[in-house]
Amino acid sequence: MTPALRIPEVTAGARILAFGDYQPARIVTNDELSKTVDTNDEWIRSRVGIAERRVAGDDEGIVELGVQAGAKALAGSGLAPSDIDLVILATCSAESPMPGHAPAVAHRLGITAPGAFDINAACAGFCYALGTASSAVRAGSARNVLVIGSEKMSQWIDWTDRSTCIIFADGAGAAVVTGSDSPGIGPVVWGSAGDGFDKIIIDDRHSFIRQEGQAVFRWATTAIAPVAREACERAGIAPEDLAAIVPHQANLRIIQAIARKMKAVNAVVADDIIHSGNTSGASIPLALSHMIERGDVPSGAPALLVGFGAGLSYAAQVIQIP
Repeated sequence: MTPALRIPEVTAGARILAFGDYQPARIVTNDELSKTVDTNDEWIRSRVGIAERRVAGDDEGIVELGVQAGAKALAGSGLAPSDIDLVILATCSAESPMPGHAPAVAHRLGITAPGAFDINAACAGFCYALGTASSAVRAGSARNVLVIGSEKMSQWIDWTDRSTCIIFADGAGAAVVTGSDSPGIGPVVWGSAGDGFDKIIIDDRHSFIRQEGQAVFRWATTAIAPVAREACERAGIAPEDLAAIVPHQANLRIIQAIARKMKAVNAVVADDIIHSGNTSGASIPLALSHMIERGDVPSGAPALLVGFGAGLSYAAQVIQIP
């Protein structure tokens, strides 16, 4: 008789214990950009909603940014580094393709011998990573997972290209995921529109990021709200019961369009892009961490996370705010 595999005891659900965030100290205002490219504060605010963004220094890479956000999330969770057995790092702006950055982040945080890997789903990366972490915990593959979105977009920007230099920025956000008797992270709804993979792209290691802004705007404002609604349905949450909507901070007009279509009349809508810019895979945890710190959202309430961007990849899930 063929022996049966031993299946680990599964957990009913997964939840987030804490968020953490980190931003570089340097602030680049619209007025500063207007000195090097043909733009001004009013033009930038009216088109993308950004007033200022953070830019990392030469000594702050993906690992350093991720370590800072991860340490803050760990401290808030009440867990020790030894309690973490899986680290997932979402990034699309890595300095090099190999090795992945997650093992270095884990080592810097004192996490010993964890599973550790990077995910590149661009601006949907954190939602992809969170969905993966939730599944790992519920399947018994991990007890506690540190999920990080860390981006240094500035190193892939042509600072003379008005279509990109006004938008992208640097930063990191993190969350600690653990098992729970009841679900605190809803089912992830994810997908991609690969026919538009070249709408936001870095062609090779010698190139800068480029995008077809209008095409991305049309796609995001038409395709993403249905994904967000499906995430609510699969979590059993009506839009009017949401306390917060935290979309990827791509463009303030896109954020507002998605929120209007959701008709979540009681939800606070994240607008972190105004002061943080577009930090790609870091934008969702960065924005929600800021909201929690300000007291904008109550603990235990449901929040919708929805990421979308290069690929064209997208993902959404409802979580319970820690």
